[in-house]
Amino acid sequence: MDWLDLALVVVKVVIAFGLLVVVTLLLIWFERKLVADMQSRIGPERAGPWGILQSLADGLKLFFKEQITPRRVEVGIYLAAPVMALIPAFLMFLVIPIGAPIVIAGREITLQVTDLNVAILYILAMSSIAVYSVILAGWSSGSKYPLLGGVRATAQAISYEASLGLALVPVVAYMGTMSMSGIVARQAGTFQDSLPGLSSILQFVPAWNVFPMFVSFVIFFIAAVAETNRAPFDLVEAEQELVGGFHTEYSGVRFAMFFLAEYINIFNMSALITVVFLGGWNGPTFEQFLPTWISAFLPVAWFFAKTGLVLFVFFWIRATLPRLRYDQLMTLGWRRLIPAALAWLVVSTFAVGVREFGWPWA
Repeated sequence: MDWLDLALVVVKVVIAFGLLVVVTLLLIWFERKLVADMQSRIGPERAGPWGILQSLADGLKLFFKEQITPRRVEVGIYLAAPVMALIPAFLMFLVIPIGAPIVIAGREITLQVTDLNVAILYILAMSSIAVYSVILAGWSSGSKYPLLGGVRATAQAISYEASLGLALVPVVAYMGTMSMSGIVARQAGTFQDSLPGLSSILQFVPAWNVFPMFVSFVIFFIAAVAETNRAPFDLVEAEQELVGGFHTEYSGVRFAMFFLAEYINIFNMSALITVVFLGGWNGPTFEQFLPTWISAFLPVAWFFAKTGLVLFVFFWIRATLPRLRYDQLMTLGWRRLIPAALAWLVVSTFAVGVREFGWPWA
């Protein structure tokens, strides 16, 4: 690695950080406007055009707001918990490709900070580490309501991380790689290209994993909603019984860090669904109709369009479904999703084995 490669990595990290911050501000505004429209309300409209600067105004307010530290907290852990929530959220995004590689001055530049050959395991590890921030925030606050929220978050994370990981195993077996860019590359073209013996109508069907791995897609999406503590799985901060949940005793910029981490995780999970199941940045570039520099950046537009569609479903669910009871949450995780994921793992593994090695009795 020469100095130019190192400089490119630094630039990519800075761009990724700025992108996540800007995306978070837009997501908060988008959710408020979308839910307001669904509930026949106006939503934010005063700060900037269409209220688009409302998230920035709220962020500035929280940044300059007084930070109150209760007397009975475990100070070191209490201060470390928001940081532990935010850092894994940023690190998870570093392995997600947002577009096709581009060539500048004869050097190929990937629109991805780093391409790990074990990216799936890395993402699962980062999402697991983020759980520690919630339980430590609840335990260190010195109050029973945050503690209950932290305990709930731990049980919920253990329940749904199992189905989250199990849903990805068939995809890895089907793709033959755990690299994010490798998974996107294997979803290029249509099913007619990869399986030429099938019907010609498949030339119009993109070779996305959502079609052969639809069961994994459904299980992963439900588990991702629960993993990010979104409605109807937001029991870790259920206002009716826990005040504000694990971050009840946090204020100012410390609370803002939890809030920021939650929306970054929503974006990360939506981007992960896009990469693993919806073909990532694959899509028509219209090279014969558009200038080269425009068609070169169309993959980025496809990536954000698909991710935005998944985010829309996240917010739509929040505006539609009521919060589950805690026993319903555990029942769905342990008695429905995990058995379904295990059954699908057996079936899909057998199918992949037949594809690779032929029928056992042939």
